[in-house]
Amino acid sequence: MRALLALLLGLLALPVAAPAQEPAARPPRLMAGFAAGGTLDILARLMAEGMTPLLGQRVIVENRPGANGMIAAEAVARGPADGATLLVCPTGSMTISPQLPGLTLPIDPVQDLVPVANMITTQHAMVVAANAPWRSVAELVAAARAQPGTVSYATAGAGSGQQLSGAWLARLTGTEMVPVPYRGMAPAMPDIIAGRTGFAITNIGDVAGQLASGDLRLLAVASAGGSPLFPGAPFLGDLVPGMEVSTWIGLCAPRGVPAPVLARWQAAVHGALESPPIRSRLLESGMIPRFEDAAAFARTMAADRAKWGSVIREAKIRAD
Repeated sequence: MRALLALLLGLLALPVAAPAQEPAARPPRLMAGFAAGGTLDILARLMAEGMTPLLGQRVIVENRPGANGMIAAEAVARGPADGATLLVCPTGSMTISPQLPGLTLPIDPVQDLVPVANMITTQHAMVVAANAPWRSVAELVAAARAQPGTVSYATAGAGSGQQLSGAWLARLTGTEMVPVPYRGMAPAMPDIIAGRTGFAITNIGDVAGQLASGDLRLLAVASAGGSPLFPGAPFLGDLVPGMEVSTWIGLCAPRGVPAPVLARWQAAVHGALESPPIRSRLLESGMIPRFEDAAAFARTMAADRAKWGSVIREAKIRAD
């Protein structure tokens, strides 16, 4: 009896270990750093739908817009490295913002996040309001030359692809144009349609609906090869030599997530992109499915860091 009592007392004296948190203990979540309704948000929701049956759990999309996606990026990077929450990571946040002079970031995306898989490439378009006075790129550029500082363009914040594209266009055409930052392109649409902001160079998916409804006018496709949604549209690079814009959106994770968890997400991305309904809806939204595993995605990121870094330096672009 004494021996049994001693054993029980010994067990009670042992420290109680906290239960290990498995990846499945928290629901899988995609963190989107831009407002609902834009290309990144549409992609996140389509991929969440496609990956839910493959992961065996409903994938939740959470929007935390602001600071060109950096609010969401910081939340993921500083969150648990259990692989439950991944960042929907666009070109701007991962390759442009870290190189932009005058921009202080809360994290280092290169060091604090790791690539999981690429999902799509995005074609871009240059658009204005349907009733804008400019019916061509040449007319818009001429107006900017005649009245410096009066033509404005919408951006998704400092370091965004839209900001860089507008500044690059101004440099190549020798004009002065004014960036107008928004929390994403969806919030920018009412101002562009109303003519309060002059134009935008952005993902076709951001503006496809407004172009179809007649609220916006397409001046040019900014990506080489044209767009299947707008065949025959002029290519911006033919009108402004050297001007070509195409980007990608993938998934990134906080550093330290176990390799098997990342592999599971990667397989789910691949499976969702192979789903005919998901592929069809991506294409309808102006997004080109492009699966890359973590290694290939890392190479794509490195190449684009070099490309956009060169543009930033040559155009002397700053965030301030």
